[in-house]
Amino acid sequence: MKLIRTIALVSLVLLVSIKTFAAGPKDFNGVIIYNISYESDKMDEQMLAMMPKTMKVMIKGNKSRTELNLGMGTQVTIFDADKNSGIGLFDMMGQKYAIPMTPDEIEKEMNDAPPIEVTKTGNTKDIAGYTCHEATVKVDNGKHEFTVYYTDELGSGMLNANNPYYHEIPGVMLEFAMEENQMKMSFHAISVEKKKVSDDVFEIPEGYQEMSQDQFNNMFGGGF
Repeated sequence: MKLIRTIALVSLVLLVSIKTFAAGPKDFNGVIIYNISYESDKMDEQMLAMMPKTMKVMIKGNKSRTELNLGMGTQVTIFDADKNSGIGLFDMMGQKYAIPMTPDEIEKEMNDAPPIEVTKTGNTKDIAGYTCHEATVKVDNGKHEFTVYYTDELGSGMLNANNPYYHEIPGVMLEFAMEENQMKMSFHAISVEKKKVSDDVFEIPEGYQEMSQDQFNNMFGGGF
């Protein structure tokens, strides 16, 4: 059960972080693949083996679809920046759950978020063929600090407008991190492919039971 609770927590953290990818005015259409790494004293080798190692983000205009393999199932998040809403789809052990993200919920999340301080360092780094700018982000008066690399070649800062940590980053992040409950997750883009993305991938399939984020978390026993 602890393993299932851990995966559920990771799923909800990723549900927050992947709102980052909502496309931008440059209308990037294509796929970005990220490697994911973890740092946590609470994760043993068995838990680590079940965690997603890659993240696939499909973008078309102001819509995005993010796919993860959670070991015990899959997670798909569909987000529409124009409507400022989305939905998380979880298929875990044969059970399918849908977690809506309404505009009101997203606004509340942003209002409840801790203060952040962004500093552009002036350094650059090449990631997946794109020149990325470095910035440091201090969260909650320095309680957490992250280094971010972003590019403005794929879109503008509206991509991050609904992310509690990174809403002031003015571009698409190709390297970043998230931290929750003493677990740090780092994302590093390994490929960016410009290609046509079908409208069908943003459709919500049938057969999913709708519930809130709190209901989903409580179903698996809360946190650790």
